[in-house]
Amino acid sequence: MTTIQDVAALAGVSVSSVSNVLNGRTDRLGRETFQRVQDAIRELNYRPNLVARQLKTGYAPLIGLLVPSTANPMFGELAVHVETAARDAQGFRVLLGNTHRDREQESRIFDDLIALGVRGVILASSRTDEGHLEAAIARGLAVVSYDRGGDGDARSHIDHVSPDNMLASRLAVDHLVAHGHRRLALATPDVKTVSRKLKRQGFLQAAQEAGVGRHAQVLEGTTGSGYGDSNLADEGYAMAGRIAAMQARPTGIIAINDMMAMGLMAGLHRAGLAVPRDVSVIGMDNLVMTAYANPPLTTVEMPSAEMARAMVSMVVERLAQPELPAREVLFQPRLVERQSVAAPPPDSASPRPRARPPRKTSA
Repeated sequence: MTTIQDVAALAGVSVSSVSNVLNGRTDRLGRETFQRVQDAIRELNYRPNLVARQLKTGYAPLIGLLVPSTANPMFGELAVHVETAARDAQGFRVLLGNTHRDREQESRIFDDLIALGVRGVILASSRTDEGHLEAAIARGLAVVSYDRGGDGDARSHIDHVSPDNMLASRLAVDHLVAHGHRRLALATPDVKTVSRKLKRQGFLQAAQEAGVGRHAQVLEGTTGSGYGDSNLADEGYAMAGRIAAMQARPTGIIAINDMMAMGLMAGLHRAGLAVPRDVSVIGMDNLVMTAYANPPLTTVEMPSAEMARAMVSMVVERLAQPELPAREVLFQPRLVERQSVAAPPPDSASPRPRARPPRKTSA
């Protein structure tokens, strides 16, 4: 069985240097030394005794990842990227939990993670203030907040990593306007998060600057209790019925994310409207499945792999240096053009939906 002494001998360093790498104390090592230890760990396939390690250090080599709901594939993809970054770059494993955007649930999971010896947490898209996060930090947690944005508080020790949500909306608006659309809409759930507010703000500003602000509108879905991103496609599907019934409906619609966009496209089809012939649709996230939708969905890609690597690095750095000032990193989205956007109907008026013929039943 490979030991920590074997790793130290291969890397040409002390046992304490290997221990520093394993326990996230990277500030104590030079870059070259750190890399030699990482290479030796991989070459020898060294697996430390996690129980003994926790007894000695007081914490486990684990990072908590809390997301609203893995029923939204975007958070599933993010979890895969976080797990890869934590394992390959830092030697950590990931514990995943669903919070359903509930502050009390988040706080309870923090308690559980601390009891398990976990000292680093990535929290995705909390819709509440960050008071409970500061309380967790006071108990020894290192916290990185995803897709929320900081408030500029110099006293905070919460790091933030987000895509540029305002730019994401602007890219989508500009793409629709370039295709000749004048009547635009943003489709969003009625549950407001920081990122959704920024997308809304970016949408309205971009529409105004493009000269179509007068005809731009925000359409909100209706959510029930226990909401956790799992019913976004259902919301889009239901919203399509409302849109089809509008006298002067939008010809270009931006959905707050891909799940809502795909539900919206299915609902428009059910209502007798064709995408993109009658209505153009753009999503946000660039989920793998969007390339195989009918039609393939134009979307704004959020760089989840790059953001995951940044978040894991920031957690490990803050574990080593808890007093670091709060940091905020903004990543740039990009438009992925597919086949769900075309020019609006020639007469610029809303054509009546072409009702689908009733299904024939066998005698």
